[in-house]
Amino acid sequence: MNFQIIENGTFAALKIQLEKGEGIKAEAGAMVAKDVSIQIEGKLDGGLLGGLGRMLAGETMFVQTLKAKESAGEVILAPTILGDIIELDVESGVVWNVAKDGFFAGEEGLRISTKMQNLAKGLFSGEGFFVVKVSGEGKAFLSSFGAVVKVNIEAGKDYIIDNHHLVAWPDNAKIKIEKASKGWINSLSSGEGLVTKITGPTEVYIQTRNVQAFSSWMGKFLKLKS
Repeated sequence: MNFQIIENGTFAALKIQLEKGEGIKAEAGAMVAKDVSIQIEGKLDGGLLGGLGRMLAGETMFVQTLKAKESAGEVILAPTILGDIIELDVESGVVWNVAKDGFFAGEEGLRISTKMQNLAKGLFSGEGFFVVKVSGEGKAFLSSFGAVVKVNIEAGKDYIIDNHHLVAWPDNAKIKIEKASKGWINSLSSGEGLVTKITGPTEVYIQTRNVQAFSSWMGKFLKLKS
């Protein structure tokens, strides 16, 4: 499988060349264009429970699979949200947590499941009670709102990230939800409220835009027009 991320930025898309017998899975509705040789089907990857879990985690219930069954061909995919697409190499034995709307596409060998967070993380992380888990071995493609930045956190170092900017982090990362400041008044008046503290060594992916903040900003203009 050869791929190219095209027009990366606000209107990124993913062009993939599949050899005969190769396939890729993607969120429902991701296909933009394809060669006639590429067959497409929608299915509940992981069965009904797997589909429901993805839906609760903010992803599409069904997954589309595009496969070059009889001959090689090209397919172009694009995510729903406006922003970058990044490649993530998933290694055997390493599980990645992906925020809602983050998983976009991946090789067939990857396992896409969901994980239920504890009460505190579910209520205050901004991701809800379920997050998507990506495991197995192969290439995954993540989408974001805005640009994606990879942050390497050194051993023993604490790093603070706004909850709504997290895209992906290893399942074994040390994460704690806490106030942005020492007091609640300062935390709330700063506009941050609760944040995520991650302790290294680890690496995380963050996005440069906050979809909830953008929605609130857009809401001001919609109210003026109504």
